[in-house]
Amino acid sequence: MFLAPYIQQQDREFCFSRHQGSTFAKKVAGDFNPLHDEDAKRFCVPGDLMFSWLLSQYGISERLCCTFSGMVAADVWLHFEQHDNEIRICDREGKVYLSLTQEGAVSKDMALIEAIATDYVQFSGKNFPHILHPLMQAQQVMIHPQRPMVIYESMTLELTELPECLPQLDLADACLEVAGRRGSALLDFSLACQGKTIGQGRKRMILSNLSPYDGPSMEAMIAEYNRRKDAFAA
Repeated sequence: MFLAPYIQQQDREFCFSRHQGSTFAKKVAGDFNPLHDEDAKRFCVPGDLMFSWLLSQYGISERLCCTFSGMVAADVWLHFEQHDNEIRICDREGKVYLSLTQEGAVSKDMALIEAIATDYVQFSGKNFPHILHPLMQAQQVMIHPQRPMVIYESMTLELTELPECLPQLDLADACLEVAGRRGSALLDFSLACQGKTIGQGRKRMILSNLSPYDGPSMEAMIAEYNRRKDAFAA
């Protein structure tokens, strides 16, 4: 199973180490958010890793909605709870970190799940700077250079049919809604099989502690992001 290197399991529980979360973010998703650095003071498990793990266990459905309600620290033991059509990832104290609702037909074809999950997390990994930078520049705001906070809030997906081939995911549209020092980024994407569009989805992220756009500061932030990416590749 493609996620085996990035998860620890014990009976019905599972957790993610700093090394596993950081390696998944960088190696699979291409995500170099400092929150996923192995030595980050405020390290959190990548939301896309938990989402991918959930799909691998419960399948991909024609309609789904995934909502994140908290950041998961390393080595926290988690489990699934199912309530009707909602599946939750909770800790031992009952705190909910992620919930997924499913409707319609469900496929548990692991090749299909791996293809969609991998395409999606690689799409997510390109959020900064490729997608978010032009949005922030257009709105003349930016995340804080020393304390960048971009939080994954939710993702929805609606398929007109379950794919019969491995689909391709592409960005369809993106916008940034700003209210004071807080922003909401909406990224719309489409899925296609052999040139035929079979679905669309939306990812929502929250940008906190926004400040006025500063070109040199933003360029320095992008340069540092690319330096970290190049260092990992080397």
